[in-house]
Amino acid sequence: MHPVDESRPIGRILLFGIQHVLVMAATPISAIFLMSATLRLDASLTVDLLSAAFLLSGVGSLIQSLGPWKFGPRLPFVMLPGGAPLILFLAIAEQHGLPTASGAVIITAAFYFVVLPVFSRLLRFFPALVIGTMIVIVGVNLVKVGALLVTGRPGQPGFADTTNLLLGLATIGFTIAFYWLFTGVLRQLAVMLGLIAGTALAFALGSVDAGRAAEGGLLSVPQFLPFGSPEFNLLAALPLMLYSLASMAEATGQTVINAEAVGKDIDKRADVPKTIRGDALTSLFGGFFGLPLMVTSGENIGIVRVTGVRSRYVTAAAGVVLIAIGFLAPVTRAISVVPSAVVGGTAMVVFAVITVLGIQMLGRADVDQHTNTFICAVAIALGLLPILIPGVYGGFAPGLRILLESGVAVGAFVAAVLNILFHHVRPRLTRKPAPADAGAPAPTPHS
Repeated sequence: MHPVDESRPIGRILLFGIQHVLVMAATPISAIFLMSATLRLDASLTVDLLSAAFLLSGVGSLIQSLGPWKFGPRLPFVMLPGGAPLILFLAIAEQHGLPTASGAVIITAAFYFVVLPVFSRLLRFFPALVIGTMIVIVGVNLVKVGALLVTGRPGQPGFADTTNLLLGLATIGFTIAFYWLFTGVLRQLAVMLGLIAGTALAFALGSVDAGRAAEGGLLSVPQFLPFGSPEFNLLAALPLMLYSLASMAEATGQTVINAEAVGKDIDKRADVPKTIRGDALTSLFGGFFGLPLMVTSGENIGIVRVTGVRSRYVTAAAGVVLIAIGFLAPVTRAISVVPSAVVGGTAMVVFAVITVLGIQMLGRADVDQHTNTFICAVAIALGLLPILIPGVYGGFAPGLRILLESGVAVGAFVAAVLNILFHHVRPRLTRKPAPADAGAPAPTPHS
């Protein structure tokens, strides 16, 4: 039996599973707080969404780890709400409303299943150059959104409040300190420990309303269709559908890396589609609970490498723990009272890592070649334009505006188109045709 398929004593599996939960927990917390702060959701709805995020993360982890039927590669994966899809979800919600944003998630989840059979043909148009460029834009956008949780929006009351700035910067400082002091697994928990330390400081400064954590009952059930019936708008969902192509490429890389981490030989043509189907199915469920697209977590692959614990039943146990957290109302309420400035400080660190991952991917894309440098530069410039200058496309028609204002979608589209033009079309146009008599035998001289 391969180590990835080995079971262990329940106590040890549960302990290792909790470790995986601690590593990834900051991401769903940050994602829901970003949703709540950006869309100005009330406290009860925030708690419901947080409960749903933990529940669906657990369900997705079970699907990917246990691999029922053709869903999940049976590798130690943990799932969580995605960073880039979250930004697209927020953009759609702000332009068209929350019901349309939920509908876009459901449409995109279905789109996964439709496009999966031809995915291998499309993958060559999304090399590391395109995906790396897109991830850099995603990371910059996410850092900006996380920073707004600390500072507030310019022009609004409380902007750049000194207490919030102190909490955000202190949280980052705590994270740095823990990462410097610790090694191994504790170092990997530095982000979560920084969040806890920042919350403790906020409590000492009187910035935490702890009374809300004691309100209500013991159990809670995530609300089905929290934003009402979904509204399906293909044009509004287009940026998310475009991102899903890159997401499938990312899932390909994560499946291969995960298999290497556990030392298991896989058939990419068979196992990668299982990972993508698991993402799609979990996202489909999540859409009905008001969540953005769900993706597999790269952080947990690092835990597998550090600990050497390769069993997929460990991440399945993490899935059970996540589901339990989703139903435990006091836990989700306690998490919901964490000040947004503290979450913003944590989010800035976590999401800046995405930018670094994009830069690392670009490092493998031969950006020292002038053509690739040009493609990357143009795509980043156009992708960052609506992020750095909000409202720049305000004079355009609403349907076109939602596409142009999605810097992630614009950057990915521009990078993909330029990659095709320079690396596929141009070589064919500039290729010199072979002479008609090339390779023909020399004529025999007449005697």
